[in-house]
Formats: sequence, structure tokens, C-alpha cells
Amino acid sequence: MSEPALLDLDRFLPYRLSRLSNRISQQIASTYVDRFDLSVTEWRVMAVLGRYPGLSANEVAERTAMDKVAVSRAVARLVQQGRLRRDVAEDDRRRSVLQLTAAGRKIYAQVAPEVLATGSRLLGALDRDELALLMALLEKLEPTG
Repeated sequence: MSEPALLDLDRFLPYRLSRLSNRISQQIASTYVDRFDLSVTEWRVMAVLGRYPGLSANEVAERTAMDKVAVSRAVARLVQQGRLRRDVAEDDRRRSVLQLTAAGRKIYAQVAPEVLATGSRLLGALDRDELALLMALLEKLEPTG
């Protein structure tokens, strides 16, 4: 019986991307977890709806590649907290759409600039050509589903 292949995690792209993503998410989360009692999933829902208002929970899940159940829980908590409003879609009465409330928009307006600044600090390690290459490579690797 042959030896199982050893997985060199330091050279395995999915592992490296996951680790980097987790570290960045933790850095960014420090801007909203304690101040606003938001989980990472809740902030991601708010961030998507701040940019693309009127999506359904399923569309948020698709756009973020997050688990539908996790998104559903986050939406329920945000609605309960008065940060999101769930409305019936005008074009399809069976579909509900989500909007940030005034309270949600206020939080978004406070957190978004800090999140952007964190991202800028991270990307500041790259020059313009490296950044363009990174973005091009990410576009090439990301499935378009």
C-alpha cells in the first residue's frame, strides 16, 4: 500500500487564500464587532445591501458565497434589531427584498470608511502594477457561477 500524498499547505492556494481571508476579516471585524454588536456575517449582509439595496436573502447569499442558513439568521437578527427592513418585491409579491433602515444606513456610513481604510492599508504593500495583477488574477480564478 502506498503512502498517502502529503499536502503542503504553505503551497496550497485554497488554504493560503482562506487563511488570508480569515486574517483580513478579523482585522476588519475589530471595527464593528464591539461598537455595533455585529457578527462578520451580519456586517457582510449590511455591506452588500448598502451597495446593492433591494436584494433578496438568497441573492445576498449568492453574491457573498455565504451559506443561505447563515445569511437567513443574520437577516432575522438585523431585522429584529431594526437595522434591516424586509419588504415585498413590487414585481413579484412572493419575493421579499431587503433594505437597510435609517439605523442600518447610519451604521453602514460609520463602518464602511473604516473598512475601506483597512483594505487600503493592506493593499498599500503592493505597488500599482502588483495591485492590477492581483485583481486580474483574482478575476481569472474566481468562478463566475
